[in-house]
Amino acid sequence: MPRIDRYILGQMLTLFGFFALVLVSVYWINRAVSLFDDLLSDGQTALVVLEFTALTLPLVISVVLPVAAFAATAYGTNRMAGESELAAMQAAGLSPWRLARPVLVFGVFVGLMVAVLVHGLVPLARARLADRQAELAQDVTERFLRPGTFQYPAEGITLFIRDIATDGRLLDLFIEDARDPASQTIYTSEEALVARADSGPVLILLRGLSQNLRQSGDQRSLAVTRFDEFSYDVGALFTGGDQKGRDLRDYGTLRLLGPDADLLAATGASAADARREAHERIAQPLLAPIAAMIGFATLLIGGYSRFGVWRQILWAILGLIVVQFLTNAAANQAGRDPAMWPVLYLPALVGTALCCGLLWLAGRPRRLKHRGAPA
Repeated sequence: MPRIDRYILGQMLTLFGFFALVLVSVYWINRAVSLFDDLLSDGQTALVVLEFTALTLPLVISVVLPVAAFAATAYGTNRMAGESELAAMQAAGLSPWRLARPVLVFGVFVGLMVAVLVHGLVPLARARLADRQAELAQDVTERFLRPGTFQYPAEGITLFIRDIATDGRLLDLFIEDARDPASQTIYTSEEALVARADSGPVLILLRGLSQNLRQSGDQRSLAVTRFDEFSYDVGALFTGGDQKGRDLRDYGTLRLLGPDADLLAATGASAADARREAHERIAQPLLAPIAAMIGFATLLIGGYSRFGVWRQILWAILGLIVVQFLTNAAANQAGRDPAMWPVLYLPALVGTALCCGLLWLAGRPRRLKHRGAPA
């Protein structure tokens, strides 16, 4: 790599490290505060809070890196223009396309970092975070199973446990489910065990009785069923029944491109939804070099001004906003219709065309304006 390229690339990487550190800190602290309040209110320790905030870090970094790349190129180009370094390079015969080469290398480097995050670290962190949340949900549920008191974990639900044995068995359990006035059920059992399932904690009722009272108009019917073993989703009691399956974002990209039956059953999503999520990840790293090139190419337009290049900076910010707006619109369109996943690559194409157009404008020869002599 020529020395001039190494110089520009070194400038961009140094500024990128600074802006990435600042932006990641701001975003991470903002997310950590909400997690801190939620976890501490549930009685969790500081180590659990630290673990959860650390697991959100890869996602935060993947979102922040393209913005940091834009800020680094815009600030670095502005500084080189203010110190007449760009003017000297262009006077030496370097065209805007030639000057943009190290910036493109810088943008591709940032894009590779984003790709490693979105295809590797972010799914791993999200899967681990989902597992830890399920474990904490079960711990919270088990803490609610207190013996000797009537409890009301949800509207229409009454729960009573006479005692808890030393080995964890629940003795003489009573559950009344009156959420539906037309169909009320009472479960009683001699013993019960708390088991962990994919959907959350489950009560295994042993040697019990189920009494279901149905009402249809003026008619009432009572159905009594004895059972040796019966499973009851106790996690739904404490969460109001909103428990969902795994998220598509918890799985790797290759598995999403070819979703199997286990993945679809765990997430409740369709194969088209899984492929849309995979293509959204593939398209995300493409925005990093575009953000870097917009920050560089826009500032090359316009001649020297003692008032600085604040107008070009505003145009660069506007260009980045347009690309981000197209990204959000494409994601919304693909979310409504997964078959429209090709539109996810449209913002990258528009951003590439915008960068090429800006470099073309910057490379056009400028005509000097002459004032006519007074008659």
